Amino acid sequence: MRTNLGNKHIVFLPQPVLIIATYDENGKPNAMNAAWGGQTDFDMISIALSKHKTTDNILLNKAFTISFATKKLEVISDYFGVVSAEKEDKIKKSGLTIEKSEFVNAPIILEYPLTLECEFVSYENEVLVGRVLNVNVDNDYINENGKIDVSKLELITYDSINGVYRELGGVVGVAFKDGLKFKSEK
Repeated sequence: MRTNLGNKHIVFLPQPVLIIATYDENGKPNAMNAAWGGQTDFDMISIALSKHKTTDNILLNKAFTISFATKKLEVISDYFGVVSAEKEDKIKKSGLTIEKSEFVNAPIILEYPLTLECEFVSYENEVLVGRVLNVNVDNDYINENGKIDVSKLELITYDSINGVYRELGGVVGVAFKDGLKFKSEK
């Protein structure tokens, strides 16, 4: 048996917990938490984002960074989503370390191990589109093959159904290989 829920409980999982970092008109860094985003092409990302201080900063600087929230930084990541930059200096209060990106006019928050450095492409109908110019990763998260060791990142996902963050799990298969057992021989 199955249940129809209508469109009240749209489920698109997993939802990444994204930390968008920008500079304001005075060069002060800011960060916010966003969940409605993803990769839309080889080097493109899109995020559903209503207009506020972060979008103003992005439009001003034509740049932003995206970091991926981790289990270790869950509390700070949530804080970045519940407080407005208009009311508090979230970076200062968080105690996190900022470094200017080498590729775009936006901050990298060093405690987040994986950051995308993005140039602004468009912002229409509350959808931000950016082009990734560089992937910046802490060396502690690079494996012996020179690739990102995703298992070490301890990435979290936003469960919009229950309003909680969940940790992503382990490997369950090999992409573009496991399904070949069903492929017809010709």
